Amino acid sequence: MIPAMEEDKQARFIENRRQPLLLAYLSAELKKRERIVLENDHFVALVPFWAVWPFELMILPRAHRQSIELLDVPERNSLAQIISQVGILYDNLFHTSFPYSMGIHQRPTDALEHPEWQMHLSYLPPLLRSATVRKFMVGYELLAMPQRDITAETAAERLREVSPTHYRAAAGA
Repeated sequence: MIPAMEEDKQARFIENRRQPLLLAYLSAELKKRERIVLENDHFVALVPFWAVWPFELMILPRAHRQSIELLDVPERNSLAQIISQVGILYDNLFHTSFPYSMGIHQRPTDALEHPEWQMHLSYLPPLLRSATVRKFMVGYELLAMPQRDITAETAAERLREVSPTHYRAAAGA
């Protein structure tokens, strides 16, 4: 259901605005800079304003790329770099090995072009405020609307405060 919704929203947006939805969104985020966490020449990691999970991140390419196989070598290297940095940020946030689920969203594999699609990566980590406080989806979130107790801006600020250049091991580890 989520891939179908993404397809529909992106198709409608490009039809009306003549640019990919997520590139327009990235442009707006880059102007405000409130939710940007990391960036390099080809990719930006940010906390989307619609984030459901605490410290949820999205990695977006700066250029229009419908799928990961369309990345050139410098873009692939930049993607590998930012993925590595995100992992280090997460580990350093609570000084522990930080669990997360990560998914790659990209155009359908039906051999069509899909100019509406902008590939992106989504990170959904379950840790809330510390290494021991986890967020689990429960009845209300599964059947109604998800809730979060941290704003996207606060999550982005906390992640920016953590160094992505080296891993800080937990005390005594």
